[in-house]
Amino acid sequence: MFKTSSLLLALSTVLLSTACQAQPKVTISTREGRELTFEVEIADTPVKRELGFQYRRELAANHGMIFLFSAEAEHPFWMKNTPIPLDMLFINNDRKIVGIVEEAVPFSLESRFVRAPSRFVLEINGGLSRRYGLKAGDSVRFEGISADVRE
Repeated sequence: MFKTSSLLLALSTVLLSTACQAQPKVTISTREGRELTFEVEIADTPVKRELGFQYRRELAANHGMIFLFSAEAEHPFWMKNTPIPLDMLFINNDRKIVGIVEEAVPFSLESRFVRAPSRFVLEINGGLSRRYGLKAGDSVRFEGISADVRE
């Protein structure tokens, strides 16, 4: 009985502490003064970056995925096995958007990128960039995200 109670107490403590941890967020500050915040999943390993949003059928309006790379470069993306259209916001070391791919076509194997070096890429629902007027030069802030990358 004591072992079961101790195990349940330990499990409850772990679950509560995990539930109380803040969800990682990316906030974009537009030059017009708006701020948009997205709760994000973090793709910081080769396996997570390759999987991305493949096989996902829906994405909440204020959610996304932030891809972290170890260095600035032109990072190509594709939509293999991804059934939802996405906007891809390419972000440099200075946390500025350097380019946006809007409404990437689901399931496409076409390489999508911008002609500017980036270190981070934020994927959000297709069409949100246009709807909210997001543009190259807008500032980006991370919360609960370490820029350390596990290669």
